[in-house]
Amino acid sequence: MKRFKTFVLNTIILSISSLIMNVIGMGFNVYISNKIGTEALGVYQLIISIYTFAITLATSGISIAVTHLVSQKLALGKFDDVKKITKQAIIISSILGIIAMLLLIFLSKTLTINFLHNKVSSKSLILIAISLPPLAISACINGYFSAVTRVIKTASANFIEQFFKIIISIYLFNIILPINLENACLSLVLGSLLSEFISFIYLYMLYVIDKKRYNGASLQNRLFIKDILKISFPIAITSYIRSGLATIKQILIPIRLEKKPGISCEVALSEYGMITGMVMQLIWFPCLFINVFAGLLIPEYSRLNALENKKRINTITNRIFKATMLFSVLIFGIFFTFADSLSMAIYNKMEVTKYIKIIAPLVLIMYIDNVVDGMLKGLNKQVAVMKCNILDLVISIILMYILLPIYGIYGYVIVLFVSELLNGTISIIQLIKTTKVKLNIFSIIFKPLICVLISNWAIYFISSEYNGKVTSLIYQIFIYIFCYISLLFLTSAFSKKDFKP
Repeated sequence: MKRFKTFVLNTIILSISSLIMNVIGMGFNVYISNKIGTEALGVYQLIISIYTFAITLATSGISIAVTHLVSQKLALGKFDDVKKITKQAIIISSILGIIAMLLLIFLSKTLTINFLHNKVSSKSLILIAISLPPLAISACINGYFSAVTRVIKTASANFIEQFFKIIISIYLFNIILPINLENACLSLVLGSLLSEFISFIYLYMLYVIDKKRYNGASLQNRLFIKDILKISFPIAITSYIRSGLATIKQILIPIRLEKKPGISCEVALSEYGMITGMVMQLIWFPCLFINVFAGLLIPEYSRLNALENKKRINTITNRIFKATMLFSVLIFGIFFTFADSLSMAIYNKMEVTKYIKIIAPLVLIMYIDNVVDGMLKGLNKQVAVMKCNILDLVISIILMYILLPIYGIYGYVIVLFVSELLNGTISIIQLIKTTKVKLNIFSIIFKPLICVLISNWAIYFISSEYNGKVTSLIYQIFIYIFCYISLLFLTSAFSKKDFKP
């Protein structure tokens, strides 16, 4: 019962903090898109895709290894090993972060010419490279805090990072004149760099204070480097491949879009920026609650797996799967029903509407896939997760290479559907095989879909038309949610027993 309450409390803390940060982040993304335009947004998204791969090189699965090992030691009562594992992992992270930094600096000019279409200088890549060592250490410490279930410290560090990133970036936007593509990207990169350093200093201070509770004497000065590498190395190799393919995938989109007759480099970057920087940002926004679950499930499942508590694993798996699907169906309904109003209220661009409606059904598989991945990682199946992701990326790249020059941006939408359906289906099959869990598909999927369809029909009779005011849109969405939840209880798709620990 105590573990369940802790889990719920951590979920609430992270959900609230994530909600605040994502609302602020979404507002900042809207500000950016209006300030720099879709072409610059497309270039910045390309910079982020390269940065993401560099982060993978710097972290190399160490965070998951720390979470996994520390969770196990705590479950087994070996408290004296906790601090040793984290300290040794920080040393490894520091070395990897420096290597990744030097590599990105060395390749910055080549990457700028070949992948950023020479739209900006190599300064942006050099600046983000400097942030890699502290980011690697921060990831390691976050793994520690996740394992010891003091997530409020991680949440506060993330909030500080997001806050300073926005403040610094907006300040730089206003002092660097004139605003052009180069300066826009530099402002965003500098904001990320400085906020990363501030967050790192804060997080490290929290760790120094927190680790004192594990000062118990140990008879052995044991090295855990082998244990850390045993978990992180397979993750690292598959992560390198996965992240490398993901980067290639993102970089390939504007390149192959250009091959379609009548599309210039600027148009290709603009379309890429609109889909990745606007539509997908909006689609992923509600997933912040799912990401909280996914992150907390890793230490929880690691603990239960170490104790070989198969019954509890099955119970939690069923309830989390059900809760995630009920939530996903609701979000799909909101996006599909209010696509027009959301496009105008958030981006003031009607052209975003059609892509929201087209991509909205993907929510049903995207969100559950995130949770399932967290479960599998906690059950020490992270390598299987990575293999699935690699297969997905290889197929996506092949399809993009073929379809984008023919169908343009709609070819990318087709690839998104194939990718998410493939990845999600394989992950769910792996989870069922691992846990032997039995899922009630009718109650989990079909009942909620029926409730959403009825809510969609009812909203036109209950609420008034959207009048251009955000308050009106929020009012309509709240009515929609109320109808959906009421129908869930009426159809017994959700009941009081689902709240029981």
